[in-house]
Amino acid sequence: MNRFPSLVRSLAVVLALLAFQAVSASGTQTWQIARAPYRFVFPRDDFAHDNYRTEWWYFTGHLRASNGRRYGFELTFFRVGLRPHPYRVQPGRSAWHGAQLYSAHFAITDIDGKRFFYTETSARDALGMGYASQRRLLVRVNGWSLRGTSAIEPTMHLQAAGRGNAIDLRVVPEKGPVVEGRGGISRKGACASCASHYYSFTLLRASGTLRIDGRTERVGGIAWMDHEYGSDELSAGQVGWDWFSIQLRDGREIMLYRLREKDGATTPQSSGTLVARDGKPSYLTLHNFQISATGAWRSPQTHARYPSGWIVRVAGVAAPLRLVPVLKNQELVGTQATYWEGAVRVFDARTGRRLGQGYVELTGYAGAISL
Repeated sequence: MNRFPSLVRSLAVVLALLAFQAVSASGTQTWQIARAPYRFVFPRDDFAHDNYRTEWWYFTGHLRASNGRRYGFELTFFRVGLRPHPYRVQPGRSAWHGAQLYSAHFAITDIDGKRFFYTETSARDALGMGYASQRRLLVRVNGWSLRGTSAIEPTMHLQAAGRGNAIDLRVVPEKGPVVEGRGGISRKGACASCASHYYSFTLLRASGTLRIDGRTERVGGIAWMDHEYGSDELSAGQVGWDWFSIQLRDGREIMLYRLREKDGATTPQSSGTLVARDGKPSYLTLHNFQISATGAWRSPQTHARYPSGWIVRVAGVAAPLRLVPVLKNQELVGTQATYWEGAVRVFDARTGRRLGQGYVELTGYAGAISL
């Protein structure tokens, strides 16, 4: 936290006050925690879950423009509950009084131009500036949006714009949703609340437009989507996580996350999923995969030191995988959190043959992160 500007410290104070007000206003109401067994029902579980404290819809992907230029992108929508559900504004109370805080992150990696762009926005639900529907797939934060465009098939429309850059994408699943974890929960630790409900669309077909530096290009490619919701998921001893999404050219996908403790240990509940060509998932315990960094990169902006490049071994995947960032600097320096989230290329570590692409998220290296 000491690396963040004073604005962040001010924001932390405001959020702490809001949290205190939330507890005071909640009375006997409490946040629901993720428990097993839980049965996902779609499309219901694509929508918002206001009875859980935190929730996010997370998109990353790899795009190619009609002129051949290559891009990575991230667009993420976050919801943080300030008061346990159900909560209703009382008659006569100010329209500024709300129960939810929303934020969104938008990043473009210009691979050929070797540049990285990032912006963010945030809003309360007051006056409709931020919104997530519990009845359909619709999330809005200051004009950025995620919309479901079909009640039958989970086709999605993504829009965001900032600082002269924008994205407008239609994404269509080529595989069904993959439930991460066992029993409908993804465990994050040993405590009762250290879990979330978490599913992924591991292969989405993306098409639309991307604007960068005022230049609009038609793009197409593939994307990944995570939707996760829970309450009080991390324990006090955890400082961050390393998350990997890998899309192999042979039609399989891999999700891995490794939670890190203050003493440098890995949380035993860290896990992952191997998704077969037909979409069938296989659960991976921490003993089923190994991740080792091959190098490091120090941010010139925050001075945080991140691992950079990895060898990944996964049970059921014959070749050890070598992950190489397309750019070293894909650090998102924000007012709410600072983390590294970047596009990577995936190779056979033995032969050097290209096997696919992916995204890696690294949190807690520029200060402990909190949900």
